Amino acid sequence: MAKIDLVKLQEKRTLIKDIFDKKNQVVEFAGWVHNTRDLSKVKFLVVRDISGLIQVTGINGKTPKEIFNDMEKIPRESVVYVKGQMVDSKQAVGGKEINPTELIVISKAEDLPIDVSDFSKTELPKRLDYRFVDLHRQRTQAIFKIQSTIGVSFKEYFVNKGFMDVHLPSIIGASSEGGTDLFKVKYFEQDAFLAQSPQLYKQMVACAVEKIVTITPVWRAEKHNTVRHLNECRQMDIEIAFANAKVVMKEMEGAVKYIVEQVLKKNKKELELLDVKLKIPDIKYMKFSEVKELMDKEKVECGDDDLSGASEKKLDELFPHTLVFVYDWPMIGKPFYIMPKDENANSKLSEGFDAIYRGMEISSGGQRIHIPELLEARLKAKGLDKKDFKTYIDSFRFGAPPHAGWSIGIERFTHVLLGLANVREACLFPRDRDRLSP
Repeated sequence: MAKIDLVKLQEKRTLIKDIFDKKNQVVEFAGWVHNTRDLSKVKFLVVRDISGLIQVTGINGKTPKEIFNDMEKIPRESVVYVKGQMVDSKQAVGGKEINPTELIVISKAEDLPIDVSDFSKTELPKRLDYRFVDLHRQRTQAIFKIQSTIGVSFKEYFVNKGFMDVHLPSIIGASSEGGTDLFKVKYFEQDAFLAQSPQLYKQMVACAVEKIVTITPVWRAEKHNTVRHLNECRQMDIEIAFANAKVVMKEMEGAVKYIVEQVLKKNKKELELLDVKLKIPDIKYMKFSEVKELMDKEKVECGDDDLSGASEKKLDELFPHTLVFVYDWPMIGKPFYIMPKDENANSKLSEGFDAIYRGMEISSGGQRIHIPELLEARLKAKGLDKKDFKTYIDSFRFGAPPHAGWSIGIERFTHVLLGLANVREACLFPRDRDRLSP
């Protein structure tokens, strides 16, 4: 690998997208060899960085001989530094090309284990085996550029509204969702678990500081193997004091619209590359009973306390480009911490909801129970031991307001927004029941 002064390179380096504004200037840039062509008297390198592509053209008799001869020996995906004169070229992408005066191979690539072209037919499992190479693909980069916009926009939307950005534990002493689908870890002399959710902690914090936002990893030990589930994912969460389900549904409505708006604004090139057509969603609110009645009418399977995948897809068919909030959810279908309707312990309905977007559930949320005695009763009804939740229950004994919140998985949201075939495409290094590497 050639030595190069990285400090000077950063000072002088031009991103490829900015080179096209520098008419007939000498420019310096670095990137990966995206493609090569050798026409004997003319040789081409197409060089790529995170911002775009540019053609480097060597001409026999005009380009320094050593550079011209070396151009044909550089393998694809090698890292190179180029200095040269930018000139007009009708044949080159963007109408510009570089005539090199200096060319350094910083890192020579070995034979690639997978095809990294945008027309690659390499199957997803093989691509994930070599994800660090798959990330060289422009299509793969486009997915994660958009995901970056999603995460930044989510935080931006709520921080600008006065929410506090917080960081919550990932190791917990008892289930935060109920059930047994947890990953157990040894924590010194105790047993602990990887958090299924930041749920209990974000409630405790919101009951003191009112409005919080976080993006945090969570783990689910379900032994599923579907195109829509991961065993490790990252959640975009909010929690708000003095709020019920209606309040936080309105907050999600605003946030999703803002995120889509920002993706449309900042990721036009990536959306075009992925052939994704987006529009800011319409909004619809429906009671669970109304959805069930509609599904019965459409002859689509729908559970008594949950929506089937088929019913979620049908909602998208009936209400395209729409974020559908399904509320007044049956109490039996919600976790122990969701408030019964009207704070009535005997209610069969809850203050919980699901949000369905582009044919898939992207979020569950609702008002939480802030009354210790009611919380203890709900834990008992779910077969959970209140002793395991003592600290959580006690946190509501010292002045806890009504509060509500929700979470959206960032990989799930990316998967849905871009219409990807598999959620693993929207995860940098997926973790499922069969994959723990790379």
